[in-house]
Amino acid sequence: MPVPKTRKFADLLLIFAIVYLGMQFIQRMYFPKPSADGQMQTSIMLRAQDATVKSGHHPVLLLRNATEHPLRIPSRCPQAPVDVHFGESDVTKDPSTLLSTKETSIPCEVIADVAPGKEGTIDLGPWKYTAFSRTGNYIVILTLPSQPATETGAVLETSFTVYPAGWMTNVFRAFVSKPLLNLLVFIASVAPGHSLAVAIIILTVVIKLLLFIPTQHGLEGQKKLQALQPKIDEIRKRYPGNAQKVNEETMKLWKEHKINPFQSCLPIFIQFPILIGLFYAVRDGSHLGLSTHLLYAPYQNLPWTFGTWFFGMDLLMPSIYLFPPMLVALQFFQMKLTFAIAEKKKKAKEIVDISKPKEKKPMSQQDMQQKMMLYVLPFMIGFFAFKFPAAVSLYWAVSTVFAIGQQVVVNRRG
Repeated sequence: MPVPKTRKFADLLLIFAIVYLGMQFIQRMYFPKPSADGQMQTSIMLRAQDATVKSGHHPVLLLRNATEHPLRIPSRCPQAPVDVHFGESDVTKDPSTLLSTKETSIPCEVIADVAPGKEGTIDLGPWKYTAFSRTGNYIVILTLPSQPATETGAVLETSFTVYPAGWMTNVFRAFVSKPLLNLLVFIASVAPGHSLAVAIIILTVVIKLLLFIPTQHGLEGQKKLQALQPKIDEIRKRYPGNAQKVNEETMKLWKEHKINPFQSCLPIFIQFPILIGLFYAVRDGSHLGLSTHLLYAPYQNLPWTFGTWFFGMDLLMPSIYLFPPMLVALQFFQMKLTFAIAEKKKKAKEIVDISKPKEKKPMSQQDMQQKMMLYVLPFMIGFFAFKFPAAVSLYWAVSTVFAIGQQVVVNRRG
């Protein structure tokens, strides 16, 4: 049956709806905002971004200004902007539990004013090792001076718990995060100007070369599956509604052509932990003062700092104009190359069937998946580029360029 235009429009809306919901989910997971209680707020509220903080991470506070005036937070650098009380099993606001926060791991910065109706962030990263290195319970107290938003000042408090990292996290850090981060530092130590950009580019290329064979193996398997897809579609047409028969015939087809469907998946599973570790190494390396728990002894007290400027950009800050559109374009091109074999087979079949009456076919599940990957993934990567430091975007750009080269090699062999 021909597919009505309304169905095509509905499919397109579905794709964009999935993109939107995915963005909202990511926003809530990684950049959470305070939950609304349905009532108009007329006060100032302080809360921890996470009620539980894994050891090795640092707490972040969120300050909500639900008044009509800007809210100014006094700077007490190098002392933390909040008073910190600690207790291993229980914690009180007794003076004996008050911690000293006069030493910082990285320079502390003046906290920006919180606009009316907005939420500000108080990052306690500079005091990660001096105040929050132990596991247990914490109470933090923020004292605000008299100002238009609070004529008599305000004393706000919130609490959270720092818990020990699990065995899986410790294994991942020991065998993935630490080696990659220290390799990044080593490369920077011999790079001109200790350039973070040069270190990221070299490290990314080195890791991609080490993963070249399993990646190539996976791409070859993916190519074989795409080439076989028209025959699988014919099997589905031959046995509509009979999933068991379709599976049986598909397995026979795979066996006949000596195809292992897991060939394209297994290398990805092998690479995934390493690529995630590389991502964290680049992210943590951009703020090395917050990652000393991951550094080996020779790099604990470096006599130098990273050169973070790259083509006029500070790699520690998100890139707004360069990397987001660049990553969208690169990721889109990579996806087009990935699906090029399937598209070529599809067009060849259309040429063969040109003499037959042309009828509109419903969009298959594979087509839907390809469209989502083609149009959704690039924009998700571009969205992340707005949020993460440019150092992470540089890593992703180099990695994608390398992946494009590999895909071109695989496609030309066909």
